[in-house]
Amino acid sequence: MAGRKEDELELTLLGSQQTRYPMTYAPEMLESFDNKHPYRDYFVKFNCPEFTSLCPITGQPDFATIYISYIPDRKMVESKSLKLYLFSFRNHGDFHEDCVNIIMNDLIKLMDPKYIEVWGKFTPRGGISIDPYCNYGRPGTKYEQMAEHRLLNHDLYPEKVDNR
Repeated sequence: MAGRKEDELELTLLGSQQTRYPMTYAPEMLESFDNKHPYRDYFVKFNCPEFTSLCPITGQPDFATIYISYIPDRKMVESKSLKLYLFSFRNHGDFHEDCVNIIMNDLIKLMDPKYIEVWGKFTPRGGISIDPYCNYGRPGTKYEQMAEHRLLNHDLYPEKVDNR
């Protein structure tokens, strides 16, 4: 029988009527659960079109869609906790490039995925947009080679991703 047992669902945010929305950067909001299929490679993709952060110099808000795609190993990120975590950047002052790298680093720490990529498509300001991208493949594995291939071939743009 497919499905999860109660002891597999030790999540505190999903289903809670007492959701706390953090006002500052809050990596502790991230929660994970066990991957029931660690023997299989498959992608989990998130498109987060309402990401905001602050420019560290001007304090002006920056808007982006954040794309996260990963191949899980033993752990997976719970989506409500990811939403609240991304919300915690609302008052966080950092450059676009730093935001995507911080997100990736926090998700690696949480899940230790086989492969992960994070990119942001930031809304143009002053006639220019910034689309920072970062990825990681577990060292010494085919996932490290996959990460290198993605960077070398520049096939990084979210418009090329099939989101069906």
